Amino acid sequence: MNIKNILKIKGLKYWVATALFLLVILFLDSNNLLVTLRLHREVSALADSTQKLQQAIQQENNASTSIDNIDDKERFGRETYFMKRENEVIYKRKMK
Repeated sequence: MNIKNILKIKGLKYWVATALFLLVILFLDSNNLLVTLRLHREVSALADSTQKLQQAIQQENNASTSIDNIDDKERFGRETYFMKRENEVIYKRKMK
């Protein structure tokens, strides 16, 4: 064999090995790139959800600490949780 042919075959072996490696990493492995990207998006979405929930908790804490007066507490309970006093009847109107 000629030296040029041997060098061409050696170079081709490296390209084939590299292509096979990329194929395994991108598609065939259990932790392939596609799964990794999907999991990364899921983690990002969960982080955003966590941040929104923490903001909602902070708003609720601010709202609950702002109620100092007993009348404000009663109004808050009636409006938010539909509480009523004993022996009290509440009538609801139908909205048109």
